[in-house]
Amino acid sequence: MTKFEKLCKTIDETKALAEQFANLIKDNGCFINLYGEIGAGKTAFTRLVAQAIGVTEKVTSPSFVILNEYHSAKIPIYHFDLYRLENEGVKTILDELREYSEGRQITFVEWAEFSKGEIPFDHIEINVTYDDNDYRKYFFESFGQDCDSIIKGLK
Repeated sequence: MTKFEKLCKTIDETKALAEQFANLIKDNGCFINLYGEIGAGKTAFTRLVAQAIGVTEKVTSPSFVILNEYHSAKIPIYHFDLYRLENEGVKTILDELREYSEGRQITFVEWAEFSKGEIPFDHIEINVTYDDNDYRKYFFESFGQDCDSIIKGLK
């Protein structure tokens, strides 16, 4: 398990962090759980990473559709939002989430706390918080050897 923390005071700093992260995952993919309050910047970070990888479609929150897919880059990106599913609904898509953890793709899952720890496979957790100055703090934590090397690349 490797950890990394970054405070971003401007959107340019957040964009630089997203670009650095994108460069580390663009070839082999990764499964990423996103945590944070409403408005913390989970979707914004996902959008910046997707753009850095080459997604040309408009990246939006999947809050009402559960899953958005982007196929315009060299690697597919899948963006889930578990908020509306809550506990019982998440159980119905756990097998699907496992499938999205395999192979060469990037999968983002917002509101991963609703998965109740049912994501045992290799992944990265990113917790986004913000303060009174509207700064964003990103806490990265890896689970699995391949994910460890990604987080070490951020340092």
